[in-house]
Amino acid sequence: MRNNWVFVMTSSFISGFALSFGLILAIGAQNAFVLRQGLLRQHVLPICLICGASDAILIIAGVAGFGTLATQFPWMEPVFRYGGAIFLLCYGAISLRKAFFDVHALRAGGKAETGLTAAILTLLAFTWLNPHVYLDTVVLIGSVSSQYDDRVLFGAGAVTASFTFFFALGYGARIFAPVFTRPRAWQIFEIVVGLTMWAIAANLVIM
Repeated sequence: MRNNWVFVMTSSFISGFALSFGLILAIGAQNAFVLRQGLLRQHVLPICLICGASDAILIIAGVAGFGTLATQFPWMEPVFRYGGAIFLLCYGAISLRKAFFDVHALRAGGKAETGLTAAILTLLAFTWLNPHVYLDTVVLIGSVSSQYDDRVLFGAGAVTASFTFFFALGYGARIFAPVFTRPRAWQIFEIVVGLTMWAIAANLVIM
């Protein structure tokens, strides 16, 4: 009996971890921003903590059964969707401008060009203005958790995956720092980030 209980606990935790990690793994605006801050070694700890904490709040809300909020308040979805699209379009334009005009000012591990407050506000916008975040965490993870005997452990696994991923991304980015000592590498990176932001914004508008 004890072995069965341990198996249920382990299975719930691992399933939550695997689902959450798989959802976060896809490239997105939030991940691109964390990667950029990791490459520049700017405010990495607070950035990773905020990403993990934000996901934790949403995952807990989903597991607790608040996934029906979107159906109760239908006005929320278009507000987040179009607001997020506008923000992503603006940020994408900024990245493309940096690619062609500010490339030489970017150096991995160099002097911080973005203040902590500005970085946090940008990250919060990427996180909380993105309707996909709510779909992945509150709705999807919340609904899947109901299929498991131990929803708390399922949610704990999902939260653990989020913190694991963002800290690995933020601090692991410095491995590629030598590549980004070349201005051309930064230029390509900023172009990819800018186009990714625009692609996500377009997807939000036409979804």
